[in-house]
Formats: sequence, structure tokens, C-alpha cells
Amino acid sequence: MKRGLFLLICVLAYGIAFCQVDTSQQKVNGRKNSVAQQKKPYVILISADGFRYDYAEKYNTQHLLQLANSGVKARHMLPSYPTLTFPNHYAMVTGLTPAHSGLVGNNFYDPKRQEFYYSNTAKKYTDGTWYGGTPLWVLAEKQQMVSATYFWVGSEAEIQQYRPTYYYNYNEKTEISHRIGAVVNWLKLPAEQRPHLITFYLPEVDHESHRHTPDSKETEEAVHFIDSAVYELTKAVKTTGLDVNFIFVSDHGMIKADTANAINLPALVDTTKYRTYGDVPLAELYAKPGADIKADYKALKKKSKGQGFKVYLKTNTPSHLKYSSKDDTFNRIGDILIMPDAPNVIQFGKYKIKPGQHGYDVKQVPEMRATFYAWGPAFKKGLTIMPFNNVDVYNLIANILGLEVTEKVDGNNKLAKKVLVKK
Repeated sequence: MKRGLFLLICVLAYGIAFCQVDTSQQKVNGRKNSVAQQKKPYVILISADGFRYDYAEKYNTQHLLQLANSGVKARHMLPSYPTLTFPNHYAMVTGLTPAHSGLVGNNFYDPKRQEFYYSNTAKKYTDGTWYGGTPLWVLAEKQQMVSATYFWVGSEAEIQQYRPTYYYNYNEKTEISHRIGAVVNWLKLPAEQRPHLITFYLPEVDHESHRHTPDSKETEEAVHFIDSAVYELTKAVKTTGLDVNFIFVSDHGMIKADTANAINLPALVDTTKYRTYGDVPLAELYAKPGADIKADYKALKKKSKGQGFKVYLKTNTPSHLKYSSKDDTFNRIGDILIMPDAPNVIQFGKYKIKPGQHGYDVKQVPEMRATFYAWGPAFKKGLTIMPFNNVDVYNLIANILGLEVTEKVDGNNKLAKKVLVKK
């Protein structure tokens, strides 16, 4: 999730600020499952951030491969563009592409609001007014089904006046054993209080792949940590006696980037004319008053020839990206977009770019592909399926839980029909 900043509780004593990470469970009181919802299945949606589609085989994960082979596995899952953490986690739980959900990047500008969204700033990511769509936990709670999240993009924000019944503010200090214990405790609650939808987020692989590249020893160790954590979670859940369905996903893949020859953005365009934001595989230029968008676009097009990057107006981005002005529901995509060809990256300012990167077009960079495994009583056994778009995860989970999808989404029911046991 790459937030960098965690929610902190600070007190001032003797002129020194002492900060403690908030690891306590948050609860919305007064919620309970309806009698009908108490009879519904259970789903735990696990995300291992940055767990590239081939990591399980590449690093020979003992448990994940066994679990995947016992149920359903996709050759790979196709993330939405841009292949970044916040847009793709939110795409899976809303069924909306980033341009339709409003979460068009980890960091972006909203011209109407005249402010930036930052994925590492609690004041921004806990503000529900940034988020479009209806996340799965909101859909569930509206239909009197209790939900819980041990981290997920948007879960700390009040969206459509709803949060999950149980949730945690994001932190990376809580030991995995305590987190697994929290899930077990939820599932041991009385039927009317017990969550039927649980999300569970793991950041370790993404962190190590960024810091050390996908082929590093550190990444391998992080992959095996995830393997063990998921196995321990499944073992612990069995002690509840409940038949629980597990879905294991990732948001994107990773490549080793060419950080030594980063493209210098200020050398390409007069950045005083634009608000510039994005991530190193994508620069978005938001025009300030007086900027000549067409002229600057033409100049950038000339500079791009043979230089390892492409330039688009938001009106002419490739259609398969679903990231153009016609898709831009919240008007948050930049006026000019600069997209480096992998493994090239863009240098925005004076900071060190991490050697592992993602965010590229999955059609052009296969290493951006994500993982999808699923097992449990709702799923067919020993099934391998062709790739699909990650927005279909929304409909899949809604189908398992018997939730009515109440608005138009970009996903569909094809995945559910392929992988679920007929009732």
C-alpha cells in the first residue's frame, strides 16, 4: 500500500512528542446480520500487494500452490490501468476501473476540488468524498450483512455514510499472529455479529520488490512469508468450524526499472505551467491558467521520438487503457500524460527512485500481471482459468455472498459462472 505515513496517536510531554501507532480495532456499533444474511457463506479476500502472477511458481511456494490447485487458479489476472496499488485495490472491491471510481492514481489532482489526493496522507485517504462507487463492505452493510476489514484501500473512509462494522486503521506494526487472531475472533462471534465478508491485506512483497527488485533474495523471503501467513490463516480459520471461502489476489506485478537513466520531467516541459503528479511510470500534467496544452503536447511528441516514452492528451489515450477523457467520470486525469516505455521511469524531483517499479500498461509489460487463486466450498476443484479483468472480482464476491449489485459496474458475472459450484 506504500503509505509511508501511518495514523499516529501523539501526546506532548516535557516538550517532546511521543507517538504510538494506532493498532486498536474500530467498531461501528448497532450493526447486526439479518436472519437471512446469517445463513450466507463467508468470504475472506486476501491481497498480497505486488505479488506478481509468477511469484508462487518462481519461488516455489509450498502452501499457496497447493491451495490454488485444490480450487481455482487463473493463469494471471489483469490489473486496471494504471497498475498501481490504490487504483487496483479499489477496482477489485467496487467493480469500477480507476477512471470510473475516481481513484485514478496513488496520487493525483482534482481540478474541481483544487486539491491533491495523496495515498500517504491520512487526511486524504480517510476522506470518503474522494471515493466513487460502492465498495463491497458498503454493499454488504446496506443489505444488513456485517463486514470486517483488516486493511483495504478506502476501508477507513466513510463512503456513502458507511464503514465496515469492524476495521483497523492502517499500520505495519501489528504482528501477523495478532492479525490472524483478530480474524478468528471475528468468526467466533455470535451469528448476528459475525462478519461474512473479511478483507486482509499484506504489504511485504511489494515493499521488498520495490527496494530490491523482483529477483532479489529479499523478495523471495517476502514471498515465503506470505505463503506461511496464508497457510497459518487457513489453519486458524478451520478451528472456527465454519466453511470459509478464500480468495487470494494481488493488485499488480513488478519489474526492475532503469533508474540510472531516468527521464527528467523538468527537462521535457516547463513544469511551472502545470501541476505535475503521478508515479514514476506515469506523469500527469494538469494545466494551470495560461498553459498552451496543444503546443506543449506537440513539443513533447517531438521530444519523445526514440527517447523511451510516449505522450498523449487525455482525449487520445489508447482505448484499452480505459483512461481517457470519455472515461474520466470525476475529471481527475491529467491534460497531458507521459508514459515511459518499460523499464524507463520519470524523475519528478530530487529523490531516489526505487529499483523495483510498476504502473505500466499490462498489455505492453506482462510483468504487471497479478495473481488470482480461490478455494473453499463455493469454488470448483482443480480448475485453471484464462486471464480476466480484476474488476470481475466484485461480481464474484457479490455472487458468493448473495448480495444484489445495485449500480452499474465495469465487471460482469462471467468469472462467477466459470468458477463457482452451481447451487
